[in-house]
Amino acid sequence: MENHKEKILSVCNQIRKGTLMETLDIEYVDVGENFLTAKMPVTSKVYQPDGVLHGGATVALAESVGSAASYIFLDGNEFFVRGIEIAANHVKGVREGYVYAKAAIIHKGRTTQLWEIKVTNEAGELISNCKLTTIALPKTN
Repeated sequence: MENHKEKILSVCNQIRKGTLMETLDIEYVDVGENFLTAKMPVTSKVYQPDGVLHGGATVALAESVGSAASYIFLDGNEFFVRGIEIAANHVKGVREGYVYAKAAIIHKGRTTQLWEIKVTNEAGELISNCKLTTIALPKTN
């Protein structure tokens, strides 16, 4: 399992090159049977003007990890995965360190999937609770 886990994380981290995930320094750090976790550093690059983590950067992290989880847990060779709706409740501010987003499946339908993504700080405190709906569109040749 450990070798399989490292392979999945390696693929996730390779496909972020040249994307928003690379711009925001998002790194995929853990995967299990029904979850994927990514981390993002909290620096001035992701601040809002008063020096606290921007909610939009938090949502970008959440959608990135939820979409990647859909790709992993569905057959990414058979389907395109797209986020179609995201909602976020921001409950605590962060000024430094890392935030972690853990996407866990709530509903795994053939066409749509619902993910809960909890964003926490390094102490494990909830920063944002997000829900992402993804859609799996069949790839056609």
